[in-house]
Amino acid sequence: MKASKIYKIFSNVVFKKLKTIKPHSNSLTVALSGGVDSVVLLHLANTFQKDNPDISVSAIHVDHGLSNNAKDWQLFCAQVCEKLNIPLKIAQVEVKKKTRQSLEAVAREQRYLALFELSDASSVILLGQHQDDQVETFLLQLKRGSGLAGLSAMASLSTQQGRYLLRPLLNISRAQIESFATDFAIKHINDESNDDKSFDRNYLRHDIVPQLNERFRGFNSCVSRSVELLQQQQSLIDEISQSDLEQAYYASQAKGDNALPVCFLSSLSFARQANLVRFWLGKHNLLMPSKVILEQILNQAVNAKIDAKINIVLGNHSIQRFRNELYIVAECEPTLDVYDCDSDTILLGNGNSLAKYQGKGIRDIKPDEKLSVRFSNLKVRIKPSNKPGSNTVKHWLKDAKVPPWQRAVVPQIYYNDVLVQVVGYFINDDYAQEQGVFWQLKEDILNENK
Repeated sequence: MKASKIYKIFSNVVFKKLKTIKPHSNSLTVALSGGVDSVVLLHLANTFQKDNPDISVSAIHVDHGLSNNAKDWQLFCAQVCEKLNIPLKIAQVEVKKKTRQSLEAVAREQRYLALFELSDASSVILLGQHQDDQVETFLLQLKRGSGLAGLSAMASLSTQQGRYLLRPLLNISRAQIESFATDFAIKHINDESNDDKSFDRNYLRHDIVPQLNERFRGFNSCVSRSVELLQQQQSLIDEISQSDLEQAYYASQAKGDNALPVCFLSSLSFARQANLVRFWLGKHNLLMPSKVILEQILNQAVNAKIDAKINIVLGNHSIQRFRNELYIVAECEPTLDVYDCDSDTILLGNGNSLAKYQGKGIRDIKPDEKLSVRFSNLKVRIKPSNKPGSNTVKHWLKDAKVPPWQRAVVPQIYYNDVLVQVVGYFINDDYAQEQGVFWQLKEDILNENK
């Protein structure tokens, strides 16, 4: 393939995809590792910028701290960008292996986080993955027993955490990229980890895919075509999934988008139930559950008794059920109590803050009383205004339909050791006053004023 054709493919993909982004972006950020793929990508982006002066190009190099040559790679990337007059930022990340995640997966996750953090929020991030990478990804997903979404491998344009990722080289082979680099004397570094066959991707790259291409002519191109067809089919399924999710939200009695009504879920076929749950979890950027865990979620959601509790852990989140709805619940640290508060604004340990407002609520605190904010005291009794009799905080929050996992983080206002207000829900009848004060989370006030 001639160099001019490679640039034409690159520019056509970039032009086409940028037009689909709303609002249109005129900023490109190259993920620059220093390897041949990313350096060629940088040169192509540089030429594209010269042909389109309204487009800005920058680069980010991520140091994972996994190689003794990392400093040399940083220096190389800095020199290349200086020669091309392209701004460069360098990120240092720490890669620690996690449960159920390979070192490669963790490194990739940290790399993306660094790219998102250091690039402009409106910039499109360019990645150097090519046709061979696509084939390797397809085979890795096949090895894992993935479904349609996994076998769809990498899309030329995708989103992650609200950011656009663009892969303009997916229809260009590694050999063509290396030939381009040779023709234009483009220097690059060689990452020694790419030769380590203990990594599945490298094993496929060096031992398996070359044999497949030798045996079956055009194997890589055929896989690429299959992936494109799978992506089209996945796109159609996503449209159905989005429609199902919107109907589920409409049927939900809960506020927000983290609840899924079991009654709606039960009305679907098993295949659509599974598809909807995966789509819902994906919308919240959660790791996809295994087949066993997904079946466990559906079985407990649909077949368990209506008042049965569900608590299925998915990484740092869990799936729980309350009042016949499934919820995604984030893992959180216990919120610490705050004592001797002497301000009209109280900063809480979880990053939220409480503010005091004038109006119908409780009487103001007296000089000889101490103000404190406490959590998790669910057995304390209180008689709320307009409620019959006294009962525990747990009882009243349950009566107010507050999910169990939220009850322990509801702020409670105390005068000395007397509970006078459960923020956002009710006040102590003995302290009620028409022209008094009340405490509220600042974010709740902002939402009310929108």
